[in-house]
Amino acid sequence: MAPEYRDPVTPQTTLRTAHTADLDPAELAAARALMDLAFDGDFTDEDWDHGLGGVHALVHDGDGLLLAHGSVVQRRLLHNGRSLRVGYVENVGVRPDRQRQGLGGQVMTALEGVVERAHHLGVLSPSDEGEKLYLAHGWQPWTGAVGTLGPEGPELMPDEDPPMLWGAAPDPAHPLLIDWRDGDVY
Repeated sequence: MAPEYRDPVTPQTTLRTAHTADLDPAELAAARALMDLAFDGDFTDEDWDHGLGGVHALVHDGDGLLLAHGSVVQRRLLHNGRSLRVGYVENVGVRPDRQRQGLGGQVMTALEGVVERAHHLGVLSPSDEGEKLYLAHGWQPWTGAVGTLGPEGPELMPDEDPPMLWGAAPDPAHPLLIDWRDGDVY
């Protein structure tokens, strides 16, 4: 029998998905610390909070070190008179020393599976660094107007960077109005 091959550049990893409620405090702390590392300190507590309450995808190395993380949370989007249940992808990050090795792709594949099985479509707000990954996974930039269902009612946000969508193609003639939240709405 031939010995098991292990790539020295990309050691064996494990992918786990779990709801926030099923992660212990140490796992959540490791994921939060990874976001600070991946975003070079440009990641707020509000940003972290946006990714809680849904399903997390976590990639660990053989020693249990968290290498990559992402989550998908449920939000509501009003489009053309319909309220859509969307899987909003948040907190996707990979350790800087392990980027460009397919780990972000593993996270996205897992999260897209959740979106496909539980939501009408996927939505995310890409960073400049992450946009290539999302495009490679079939996410498409939204070309229509965006807004929010805010405390004062519907409000268009013409200066907002457009989100990316996955799994459906809403009509860009009608704006996407997403539920309100503190911090970045998209």
